[in-house]
Amino acid sequence: MTWWQNLDITLFHYINCDWSNPFFDFLLPIWRERWTWIPLYILLVVLVFRFFRTRAGLAILLGLILAVGISDFTSSTLIKKNVQRLRPCNDPDVRTIVIQRIPCGSGYSFTSSHAANHFAVAVYMSLFLARFGPWVRPVLLLWAFLVAYAQVYVGVHYPGDIIGGAVLGSGIAWITGLFIRRKTQGLKV
Repeated sequence: MTWWQNLDITLFHYINCDWSNPFFDFLLPIWRERWTWIPLYILLVVLVFRFFRTRAGLAILLGLILAVGISDFTSSTLIKKNVQRLRPCNDPDVRTIVIQRIPCGSGYSFTSSHAANHFAVAVYMSLFLARFGPWVRPVLLLWAFLVAYAQVYVGVHYPGDIIGGAVLGSGIAWITGLFIRRKTQGLKV
């Protein structure tokens, strides 16, 4: 095992086992569910159309769909299928120490698509909504971080999977967002 794998397993054990508590046991399995966040997704759409004209708003939302789509495809199809890292709850070397709070799933672990996609949403939307208050970017990034953290807490990802997913989703969102910002500059806001 490499030093990175040892560090990853040690951090996983802290988050999944040592730092567990009844409140997180209740909250974080719900927090990581995409259906939990439908009201937030609707709010983001409303904010885009509230603060941007129709053409710019449509371009921004299409860019968001593109960023999340590329992030998800890259994480789930390109990276996971090539790296083939087992989830902690499926890894024979680790699963005996895992507190499994949700069904494990059969897919691979690296990179976390939850982390990639939620960081893609957070970074992309912060590029367009941050000008409406200094709190927007930190709140969106904290939200994405907590969704990603929940993946480790429930036992389906290592911290390294989360970091990889966060970097991937953030990078794709940043590039897509800058492209869409350039294309919407001439449109009335």
